Amino acid sequence: MRTNRLFILAAAGIAALAACNREGITPADDSRAITIEAAIGEMTKVSTTGNTSAFETGDKISLYAWTGDKTAVPDTRVVNGVENTYDGTDWTPASQMLWADMVSDHYFLGIYPAKAVTDFSADAYTLDPADYEGSDLLIATNLTGLKAQDNPVKLSFDHALAKLQVSLNFRNQWDGTPAVSSVTATAAKTGTVDYLSKAITAGTASSVDIPALDTPAYGYALSFSGLMIPQDGFRTLTINVAGSDYVFTHTADITLVAGKITVVNLSLGRESIELASDITISDWTGQGEAIDGEVFKPEA
Repeated sequence: MRTNRLFILAAAGIAALAACNREGITPADDSRAITIEAAIGEMTKVSTTGNTSAFETGDKISLYAWTGDKTAVPDTRVVNGVENTYDGTDWTPASQMLWADMVSDHYFLGIYPAKAVTDFSADAYTLDPADYEGSDLLIATNLTGLKAQDNPVKLSFDHALAKLQVSLNFRNQWDGTPAVSSVTATAAKTGTVDYLSKAITAGTASSVDIPALDTPAYGYALSFSGLMIPQDGFRTLTINVAGSDYVFTHTADITLVAGKITVVNLSLGRESIELASDITISDWTGQGEAIDGEVFKPEA
């Protein structure tokens, strides 16, 4: 795991003098500046160029900090969604961030990509399969109750979304690899986010496109992979080949778990589809639980 330290520097001059009025803070006291160590776990950040375990140059996070009740983000906050931009070494805040005082317990929330939030228990979320980076959602909290002397604040970002990968092979009934127009999941692509619990409540199921990968999984002709909202009730995939829909409906829910990948490998004939291997649910770097199922082309 790679760690990136965010140095949020206090401004000099008038801004520093204004900070004198805060309890226990003087202009010469550098501890008034909040510093943060932010880390993301293995394979938990998605970008258009793949997965990475570290923040990249140009990434932005929003930081929130408050005192009082750690179980709810108040309307009045010590740090109110200040956007921080990573330059490859350090993070630069869009505005100054200071501890409220030297004695109060402070609580912290970080969100990637950066966004302004007003409802921290039910913030609207929409998945856009065409915008991986914009749809990605990593959340970090530190609710231990830190004081200024506890600098740097450690934030560990966790993935709030699941990932789904569908790989396809084609039987010799086909003349090579046919054109696949789309792979879609019958699942929710909207929901609401509770940032302190790092959970998304899924909305109503619709049709979610699964984008094609440039490089298929080893041993397969085509692969499709996309972010998904963790949810119950997901059972159906539709593969459109040469204008015909091939539908996979599992007998039980296909689990979509935050920070994990669900892998579905299919073998397509002209009249039906079979699972080429078990459906696996695992960390994005490993193998895990298996589920059985079958896929068929619907009758005309």
